[in-house]
Amino acid sequence: MRRIEALCLDAGGTLVWPNWARVSAALAGEGVHVDASALAAADPRVRRSFDEAHVIAATTDQRRGWTYFETILETAGVAPSDGVQRALTALAEYQRTTNLWAVVPAFVPETLIKLRRLGCKLAVVSNANGTVRQAFHRLGLSALVDVVVDSGEEGVEKPDPRLFEIALTRVGSAADRALHAGDIYHVDVVGARSAGLEAILVDEANLYPDVDCRRIASIAELPELVRGR
Repeated sequence: MRRIEALCLDAGGTLVWPNWARVSAALAGEGVHVDASALAAADPRVRRSFDEAHVIAATTDQRRGWTYFETILETAGVAPSDGVQRALTALAEYQRTTNLWAVVPAFVPETLIKLRRLGCKLAVVSNANGTVRQAFHRLGLSALVDVVVDSGEEGVEKPDPRLFEIALTRVGSAADRALHAGDIYHVDVVGARSAGLEAILVDEANLYPDVDCRRIASIAELPELVRGR
């Protein structure tokens, strides 16, 4: 069995989640009231609805991002309105400059520390807008990973294997000694496999019962998996 020396990790939906409290507050400022918990509950289902080969092939991460938030609101029962549009515009600007993906569950830093203690190099491989590095610094995650590879900085995005190849080069690992974990099958699993990595799907809401790869509910399962190699 192959020893794992490097782990590539997606960011959104794997290490960080949107700050739904900020989204709820922005909507409330426009007179639109929806609880942050309702938005969080809609999140996995909306991500799953976008995870189709033809959708990923025909769009970019940035194009999907705007539709993603609109669909979250629709799924949570928020009707379109001028106020909703104003809130979304303000949130889009915040995302452009700062990054809305700012919620870090306690298990994330704990798991990253465990993985490093096991001798794994850790590379964040994210389809994003060039703000992941600064966001991770603000959230205290930069010190817990070795490399941050942001598609907005590199000019190429998953599932293109080149983003994984960049990450592996920077951590000094061969593809056959690395795993990638991420939450979007046609982005993360398909992309990692095309670069020669073993892929694991983070399926927090158990929405992918029939996929052809290993599933985990969260990265908290990764240390045991690595130890078993």
